[in-house]
Amino acid sequence: MLAKPAPVANADTEIFWKGCDRGVFLYQRCRDCGRSQFYPGIVCRGCHGSGLVWEESAGRGTIYSFTVVHRATPAFRSDAPYALALVDMDEGFRIMANVINCSPESVKIGQHVQIVFEDRGSDSHKIPQVTPRE
Repeated sequence: MLAKPAPVANADTEIFWKGCDRGVFLYQRCRDCGRSQFYPGIVCRGCHGSGLVWEESAGRGTIYSFTVVHRATPAFRSDAPYALALVDMDEGFRIMANVINCSPESVKIGQHVQIVFEDRGSDSHKIPQVTPRE
């Protein structure tokens, strides 16, 4: 079986991936305009200011949209079918993540989910995924 791809941290994302390894989902907030953002960057996507700070997410969100993947790339073939979702996090940013610990048929738009971390082994950072919550 082909190994799943591992993220490669860079100067902009290293803090994020170290947080994942500790089981903490981090995002950025702009001190200038208050906008929250994810994926990490060096400037605010709202005001283009450089006043970004890292904050810890509570890890809760709502599924905005999703698709069920039936024909996966070789590394993910054994996971298929699986649900891949856009999730609006409670702090005001959107992420894309696999929905795990449930059948793809049970995933719904508007469903409440929480971040969990997939451990892909010692050669990789932990990967944020989402799972349904009560």
